[in-house]
Amino acid sequence: MKKVIEASDAVAEAVKLCRVEVCPMYPITPSTHIPERISEFVANGEMNAQIIDVESEHSAASAFIGVVASGSRAFTATSSQGLALMYEILPIISGMRLPGVMAVANRALSAPINIWNDHSDAVSARDQGWIQLYAESSQESLDSIIQGYKISENKNVFMPLMVCFDGFSLTHVFEPVDIPEQKKVDSFLPKFKPLHWLDVKKPMSFGPIGFPDSFMHFKRQQQEAMENSINVIKKANSAFKKSFGRSYGSGLLDLYRMQDAEYAVVAMGTACGTARVAIDVLRKKGKKVGLARVRSLRPFPEKELQSAIKGIRAVAVIDRHISLGQEGPLFTDVRNAIYCNDIPINSYIAGLGGRDITVKHFEKVFTDLEKGKQKGEWLF
Repeated sequence: MKKVIEASDAVAEAVKLCRVEVCPMYPITPSTHIPERISEFVANGEMNAQIIDVESEHSAASAFIGVVASGSRAFTATSSQGLALMYEILPIISGMRLPGVMAVANRALSAPINIWNDHSDAVSARDQGWIQLYAESSQESLDSIIQGYKISENKNVFMPLMVCFDGFSLTHVFEPVDIPEQKKVDSFLPKFKPLHWLDVKKPMSFGPIGFPDSFMHFKRQQQEAMENSINVIKKANSAFKKSFGRSYGSGLLDLYRMQDAEYAVVAMGTACGTARVAIDVLRKKGKKVGLARVRSLRPFPEKELQSAIKGIRAVAVIDRHISLGQEGPLFTDVRNAIYCNDIPINSYIAGLGGRDITVKHFEKVFTDLEKGKQKGEWLF
């Protein structure tokens, strides 16, 4: 069934299709429409779930722990300062190996106060043990929620997952979205089967102290789980295509016109849609340019990126976040992945606080690469 809806509605539809059982929620712009729609589904009897009205995002993340630890499928959503308020709990959820999905409507972190899109909230949380998938469209936002549970709940992973999608650029923009049939989702996504859960008849401890002789072993296990998730993400993306007819590159990296490209841009989120338009314009002028869209920031698709840029003369990375005092975090990851390839790579900071990233910006970036410019800049 196709509907013209916001990405926020699309995410809510996906949560309903995934038969999520408990949703601890605290609304914050621009993610507010997600809990609103889920509340409507529950109130109308369309969704058999419990909504926990909490007093803060910190409480929502804390309740998330209890929900999953008790053996139920959990979902929450947040944005910006809300995600920042959850930071204390994020590594606890991942460290306890509690699977589940959170939607992050990407919004700039204050100050100054700003409610518009960039990636500073979720990218700042990239080291907290959560798988991170970045969507480009409303359809991908819905599909990534469904894939997210498939990935997160895999017994070789058992790590929490964020589906990140651009605030306002997607959350409040209406697009045609294909909503899958419930029976197809049920076939793709089985009922949640926890490996361990809180049971009064079989008491066990969750989140005990880790002494110096054991703490590193827990972290190594988490790292191994993230590494395992690379193939799980690929398989989930491939299986999703077989069931629903849609896929997103390999699941990790989505390439556009890269087969014969001489110059490439690496980016995430809705800016990639603009990049595609710019690439098509430049291709008509005989320019061999392409796009490598990073869908999975964590785990980072290092080997796939290395393969994708073979033969490329130069690469530009567009970051919608900056690690103040250093550089764009995506640029850091890309440079680290390809440093042995001796390919020139430029860093561009763009789109902070909702500032538009335009076709002309991408045309300038490709012109810089073609002219051999070795230094990036801020795109205003």
